[in-house]
Amino acid sequence: MNPQAALQIDTFLPYMRDVSRCEQSLRELNLMWRMIEASAKMNCPVEAKAILPTMAATRAGFNRLEQELVSSLVREKVANVLEEIGTKAQYVIDIVVRNLYERTADVGFLATDRELCSFVAGLHEDRDMIRARLRAYRSKYTVYDEIMLIDVAGNVLVQIDEATPLEGTTDPLLKETLASDSYVETFRATDLRPGKHEALVYSRRMHHPETGAVVGILCLCFHFEEEMAGIFRSHRDPAQRSNMLLLDGSNRVIASADPLWIPVGTTVPVNCDADPRLVVYGGREYLARTFSADGYQGYMGPPGWQGQVMIPVELGFTGLATTALKSLDVDVADGLLSHAQSFCPPLFEIMSAAETIRRVVWNGQVMTAGQNGELLKLKTILEQISETGARSNELFSQSIRDLYETVLSSSLSDSEFVSHLMVDLLDRNLYERSDDCRWWALTPELQVALAEPYQSAESVARLTEILAYINSLYTVYTRIFVYDSEGVIIASTDFKADGLDVVGTSIDSTTLGHVSMLRSDQQYYVTPFESTALYGERPTYVYHAAIRHPEHSAQMVGGIGIVFDSEPEFAAMLKGALGDKEDVSALFINRSGRIISSTDPTRPVGDVLDIAPELLTMENGSSTSRIVIHDGHYAILGCTVSHGYREFKTTDGYREDVLAVVYKSFGEERQKINNGNHVDTTLEVDINAVPGREFATFFIDGSLFAIAAEHAEEALPASAVSPVSMGGRAERIGILALQHDNESRRFVWVFDLGHLMRGYRSEIDSSSQVIIVKRGSQSIGLLVSELHGVPEFQAAQITPTPLASPTDGMLVTEVIQANGGRLLIQAINVDHLFALLNDEEIPIPQAAMTETMKIAA
Repeated sequence: MNPQAALQIDTFLPYMRDVSRCEQSLRELNLMWRMIEASAKMNCPVEAKAILPTMAATRAGFNRLEQELVSSLVREKVANVLEEIGTKAQYVIDIVVRNLYERTADVGFLATDRELCSFVAGLHEDRDMIRARLRAYRSKYTVYDEIMLIDVAGNVLVQIDEATPLEGTTDPLLKETLASDSYVETFRATDLRPGKHEALVYSRRMHHPETGAVVGILCLCFHFEEEMAGIFRSHRDPAQRSNMLLLDGSNRVIASADPLWIPVGTTVPVNCDADPRLVVYGGREYLARTFSADGYQGYMGPPGWQGQVMIPVELGFTGLATTALKSLDVDVADGLLSHAQSFCPPLFEIMSAAETIRRVVWNGQVMTAGQNGELLKLKTILEQISETGARSNELFSQSIRDLYETVLSSSLSDSEFVSHLMVDLLDRNLYERSDDCRWWALTPELQVALAEPYQSAESVARLTEILAYINSLYTVYTRIFVYDSEGVIIASTDFKADGLDVVGTSIDSTTLGHVSMLRSDQQYYVTPFESTALYGERPTYVYHAAIRHPEHSAQMVGGIGIVFDSEPEFAAMLKGALGDKEDVSALFINRSGRIISSTDPTRPVGDVLDIAPELLTMENGSSTSRIVIHDGHYAILGCTVSHGYREFKTTDGYREDVLAVVYKSFGEERQKINNGNHVDTTLEVDINAVPGREFATFFIDGSLFAIAAEHAEEALPASAVSPVSMGGRAERIGILALQHDNESRRFVWVFDLGHLMRGYRSEIDSSSQVIIVKRGSQSIGLLVSELHGVPEFQAAQITPTPLASPTDGMLVTEVIQANGGRLLIQAINVDHLFALLNDEEIPIPQAAMTETMKIAA
């Protein structure tokens, strides 16, 4: 989505029920904060003096952030839909351009075929032989539904489709082609294809084989309707919520996945700039993405052609719901959510405000602990703030999860689609390679030359010239070579000028054996993807076909090999499928996990990818996506197994399964997330219980801890800690400045309580707080994961820690059994804590001292 474009929130909001509910909840909470603030001012203005400024700031923050939050939610949802349909729109035009590029090479080479040129020049009149040759070509390049030879007067000399015979043509393409030194690409109605509304024809002029005079033209008629139907069938939305289109330069539909919905011939609005706006077609509003061709090998496709996908706005934000987060391990889900700030900063700004509210309430509860009188009114206000803050936090947490579910759902779908696109590009490209080697093996000059018992220097030079001409048209090969029946290479190109001289060398015996066993000109052999001297000792595929005796087709006189330039071609496929996506890597691998191509420099070709074994055994054509840990990052994985194209890898006997794998990173893995959401820590209150002992409670790594409330002074955000480089205990992380009314500024050391408990440093995030703990005249700061509350507990609920000695220095010497014993809270012994940090003797309680003296006696 264009980040600079204005977003009309009110346009999209009616179609996003979850965002509308969030907006309504925000307004209700805003009203609640106003009521609490007014109540505090009226009932206990003096006692609430310390919290009123924070409440006012919180209310103002809600006013400011409410619209920003809704705007961010709407923008993210619109961006997800535009990205999803944009990937498909780009695919439509890219796959068409790549396919048609091959057609431009086909017509260029076939127009120079000596047998065809001789016939058009009138050197012989064997029409049946020429028709058989054209049909042999069509049997290999099955993308054509008609092939014609036409003389300069427009007479159709031969065509392969005898069911619709043509005598001639008056189409202007005849004159244009005869005058052109290159191919001519025509897409419109033409008398060459009278049964079609529009036809895509590639034509090239033909020359007399001896004089070079122009004698006619060759026309290759691309089976456009069938090809587009295959693309749409394979890649359109299975739920049919959107429509895939191919447009011409006038924004006219020339192919539609659902012509009953958007017919061919209609003109549609476009969105080339990815603006978050609606377009109207047929009285209905749509989100649309439009892409022009990026080009392939310098070919840009027919002028102005575009790929487009349109989805009705009322369907754009439905059908994406998943349970991606719910199905994950809790730590993985929380780890993913910890990275959500990157896509919705206003939501996290409000979450930070919620943390501030929680800290204010906690501090107020600490301040009123054990107090009576007017401070009890403040307690009531604090309870209201705490309850409203909890509701706010619940709303924001759910908003994050809902938004992230949308992002994950879109990413899962997109990664799976992109992996499907990648194997489709690969299969379509390699299909052409199988066609090329088989057709070129039927070149008469090659057959005649290799049928001779000895190839003269003149013959070798002519063979090299023919191969060089082919290679100049088909630039995806680094080398095209021919070899005799013994496997000795007679002639070869060096298209990439790598300096390798392969003439005189022999192909390996295994390959020669496979080629020798080919029984028809429809068969071919492909070497495994492995290093070969023909490609500079790099791995690639080499396609082979047998060259047969011109008069005895059962006799093999040699073969042709074409070396696919796999390194840049596969890389171009991967990069083309990824487009401008960020934090995404892609790979081609085989069934063993060995890498064929990769955009990840840390995983070069030949390495084995560490991937789930079940993915390597998926059925052909199947796809999947999931959330994984990849290179220490949370990532979306999309994977698809190749399924072939037309007859290639489906019915032609060739099997070489390739898997496309896509990884989209969502941030570094969190080893442990600091929250208490794994266990219900809501405390049950017995309204009939007598007053008990108050504790300040907090979280460390999701576990609930407590200290006696009389030792808790206040809590401050961990972001206020200033790190220091002075030596000392590893648990000491910095200093914190304390400033109160009518007091001079003072500093306290801050210690990482989690480090003290478990032995390694805590990760500080937006929830982290520092509790100021006092003992006598001494104060320290304790870094904790999150604040909880200041509840009361009865003496019966507090028990000594099992096996704990009063002299062993354990920090946790008591356990509080809350909620009927279902929730255990570990109580920190403040005396032991200070003794540990100050290297003091462990103070022994009087009761324990008396018991020790009795034992000694």
